[in-house]
Amino acid sequence: MSEALKPVVLDHPLVRHKLTRLRDRDTSTAGFRRLTRELSLLLAYEATRNLTTCPKTVHVQSGLMEGEELDGKKLCFVSILRAGNGLLDGMLDLVPSARVGHIGLRRDHETLEVSEYYFNMPGDVPGRTCIVLDPMLATGHSAAAAITRVKAAGAQNPVFACLLAAPEGIRYMAELHPDVQVVTCAVDDRLDENGYIVPGLGDAGDRLFGTR
Repeated sequence: MSEALKPVVLDHPLVRHKLTRLRDRDTSTAGFRRLTRELSLLLAYEATRNLTTCPKTVHVQSGLMEGEELDGKKLCFVSILRAGNGLLDGMLDLVPSARVGHIGLRRDHETLEVSEYYFNMPGDVPGRTCIVLDPMLATGHSAAAAITRVKAAGAQNPVFACLLAAPEGIRYMAELHPDVQVVTCAVDDRLDENGYIVPGLGDAGDRLFGTR
């Protein structure tokens, strides 16, 4: 097995500021959604860093110049339902032409194992860079299962983007998918006995959709 890629952690004052506000249990549902969208936009910049470009000649006021544009069929964002949809909006703000896939996974709260209940991907996945989205990389079971399915659909070099990651989840992902780059806003201390990230930010899905 090849050496696992090290996670990319966004080290920026705006990220730290917005993430602190996001963690605050007194932040409203509307505020949580807005902050998640803003952070996902910042995540998108880093998650798309390795996209390839090709030359593009354009007309400017002084004549012609050669610039660059994205090469190939570009991107596919893959949301792990339901909380992944909170990151999706910000990503699409940055790349509105991207295709979108969805993966529905359930986690057993006792065994922490996951099972799939929904899978829908664009037909041209092999020609696109897939960025898999979920706010949390906790145990890593859901993320790794989603990556496995995306690879089976033809994705060559998927990326996993999340707001928070736990060391346990990073290790699990590295064991199963050492070739996958994890991009996150922060790596927290640990998981608690229920598999939640500490200090974390609570249940991201409940806070996004007001079901807490």
